[in-house]
Amino acid sequence: MKQYLDLVRHVLEYGERKEDRTGTGTLSVFGYQMRYDLRDGFPLLTTKKVLFDAVVRELLWFLKGSTNINDGLKQYTPIWNAWADPNGELGPIYGYQWRQWEQFVWDPEKKIYQKKHIDQIQMAIDMINKNPDSRRIIVSAWNVADLDRMALPPCHAFFQFYVCNGRLDCQLYQRSADIALGVPFNIASYALLLNIIAQECRLTPGIFVHTLGDAHIYLNHVDGLKLQLQRTPKPLPIVNIAARNIFDLRFEDFQLNNYQHYEFIKFPIAV
Repeated sequence: MKQYLDLVRHVLEYGERKEDRTGTGTLSVFGYQMRYDLRDGFPLLTTKKVLFDAVVRELLWFLKGSTNINDGLKQYTPIWNAWADPNGELGPIYGYQWRQWEQFVWDPEKKIYQKKHIDQIQMAIDMINKNPDSRRIIVSAWNVADLDRMALPPCHAFFQFYVCNGRLDCQLYQRSADIALGVPFNIASYALLLNIIAQECRLTPGIFVHTLGDAHIYLNHVDGLKLQLQRTPKPLPIVNIAARNIFDLRFEDFQLNNYQHYEFIKFPIAV
């Protein structure tokens, strides 16, 4: 995970002081890109422990189209608790946009617009299988019409798939990147999604390209990241996924092997 540590060093050295909506303050750079070849191993950070179980459960929650933390998430990980309303609802966030993007279609007989939904994940899979050379295999969570209804606008805004020589690559654009807490989780989540989609489409998982907009370190995260920079990365683990349809996958279908890591570092969450 040298790429991640290089990002940390870059922002610590070149980041500019910038205020943020939480009032914590950050060191920030605008525009940064990392590349992870999944054929070299699964890019799960080893210089601190990352909760892979939480990565799996959140991703499956997204793939179900869920928007409520009580729908199989709250009991396992508190990731979204700070943003949920008293009923556990978050509004039309990632999963909703991935699986149920709202579309209003004119019905000429009733002379009204009827609301329908677009399953972007299924569309992406269909395009990979039927038109792999397409440059339009994109899934977007950034639905401008729904932003005000979301508890938190999407940080990882949209992603694109690329098929070449039997290999599936994925590039994510992340508008806002919390380097200490969010980015290690995001790397693992999209690497896992790439593995899942590649398996579904009978392709080899290839390169995950992670493009960051506002890449920032909260000022109260600096000491913990400096500690990580003193640690030598360990070998990358391997992930195995059961041969099951993407929408039938369960938590038990994922196995993380040979994950060697340093102890967990606790970073405060800026809400």
